[in-house]
Amino acid sequence: MGGFNLGGINATGQVPSIPGNWGLIDLETPKDVYMKSSYHDPENDLQLVFSDEFNTPGRTFYPGDDPYWEGVDLHYWATNNLEWYDPAAITTNNGALEITLSRKDTHGLEYESGMMTTWNKFCFTGGLIEASVTLPGANNVVGLWPAIWTMGRAGYGASLEGMWPYTYDSCDVGTVANQTIDGLPKAASVNGDPKAGGAVSYLPGQRLSRCTCPGESHPGPVHSDGTFVGRSAPEIDVFEAQISGNPHMGQVSHNYQWDNSTETTTIANPELTNLNSYLGGAFQQATSALTTTNQSCYEFALGCFSIFGFEYQPGFDDAYISWIADDNLAWTLKQEGVGADDIVEISERPIPREPMYIIVNLGMSTNFGQVDLDHLKFPTVMRVDWIRVYQPQNAVNIGCNPKEYPTEQYIKQYIEAYTNPNLTTWTDDYKQPMPKNSFLKQCQ
Repeated sequence: MGGFNLGGINATGQVPSIPGNWGLIDLETPKDVYMKSSYHDPENDLQLVFSDEFNTPGRTFYPGDDPYWEGVDLHYWATNNLEWYDPAAITTNNGALEITLSRKDTHGLEYESGMMTTWNKFCFTGGLIEASVTLPGANNVVGLWPAIWTMGRAGYGASLEGMWPYTYDSCDVGTVANQTIDGLPKAASVNGDPKAGGAVSYLPGQRLSRCTCPGESHPGPVHSDGTFVGRSAPEIDVFEAQISGNPHMGQVSHNYQWDNSTETTTIANPELTNLNSYLGGAFQQATSALTTTNQSCYEFALGCFSIFGFEYQPGFDDAYISWIADDNLAWTLKQEGVGADDIVEISERPIPREPMYIIVNLGMSTNFGQVDLDHLKFPTVMRVDWIRVYQPQNAVNIGCNPKEYPTEQYIKQYIEAYTNPNLTTWTDDYKQPMPKNSFLKQCQ
C-alpha cells in the first residue's frame, strides 16, 4: 500500500525489505475477533486497529527487519538487570514470538535476553491492548521478570530524565525538582521513601511542563491560556510477572505509575487479586495490584497461553484503567484515584494522554526481587501467541505523532537522546539544559 503506517513506510521511514503481511492488522488474525466487547463496559464494542499473530516462523527483529517491531541492543542499567538485551534472542517459532533468556558471557554480563518495542513505529492512545502469553520458567521458582508494558523510550536514559514517570498538566510545585522549593512543602520531605531520608520525590522536575517559559524548547501544543500542555513519558504495564507467596506461586503485577487510592478502585475477584503493598519510592509512585496467574500457563507447566491486557480511557473526565488477567477483568482504577494531594500540594493527574508504544521483554534483576540462580533453568523462554490492540469505533487514535500530542519534530531535534543508550542523563551526559520554569520565576 505504501502509505504511512498502512503497511509500507513506518514512523521512522523504514520500508520492509521482504513482501507480504505488513499491514496494521495481521492477515492471519481471525475475522471473528475484529470486534469485541469492552471489559470495562460490555455494552460498548471495540474494533481491532492493530494485531500481530507471530505465525510466520523465523522472523527477526534487527533494525529495519520489521515495520512495527525492533529489538534493542543494550543493557537495561536503570533497574540493574543481569542480562544484556540483544535482537538475536528474539524470533518466531511454532506460531508464537519467543524471547529466550540464556547463560551467555556478553558485554561483561553473564546472561543474554531480548526486549523488543514498537517505539516510533506503532503507538496508540486509549483503548485495549491484549496479549496471549506463556510465562517463562516454572510457577514456583523466583527470579524471572517477564513483562509487557507501554511507556516512553525505555532504556534511553537521557530521553527519560524529567519525563518518566510523569503524567502531569498543572503549573505548581509538582513540576520542580524534588517537588519542593526551599524545603517546602514540609510534607514532601518526611514520611516518604525511607531509602531517601523520607523524601517523597528525588525526581529532577518535569522537563516539559505546563510551567515551561515561552520561547523554551517544548514540543507543544499549547492550552487556550497560552501555557504549554504538560508532556511526559508515562508508564502503564500490561503485567510484570513474579513468583511469590508461601508456597511460591505465580502472580502478575498490573501497574500504573502514581498514587494509590482504594476508594477509587474496583477489584473484580478478591480471591485472585489484591492491592499491592508496594507504593513506589523517591523516583516513582505506583498504583498496582497482584493477581494470581493461571498456574498451568508456564513454560515448565502445561505451557498453555493466558490472556493479559489493559483497557483505558485517557484524560480526566470518566477516565480509567482496567486490567485483564487470564481473559477476565482483574481490577479498575478510576482517574479520581490519582487526584490532587493537598498535603504535598500536588494537583490531579490525568490518565496518560500521550501516545503509548508496546514493549515486550524478559529479564532478571534483584531490584524486582530475589533471583534464585540455583534453581532457575536456562535457557528459558517467554512465548507470545499474539498481541492485539482495540479502540472504540468513535475514538480511533493510532500513530506516534498525533496532532494533539506531537512528537516528531522534538525527537528529530534531540535524536541522539532517543538513539544512544549510553547517554544516561539529559543534563550531565547529553549537555542539554532543563527548560526554564515560570513557577520558579525563571521567565524573562
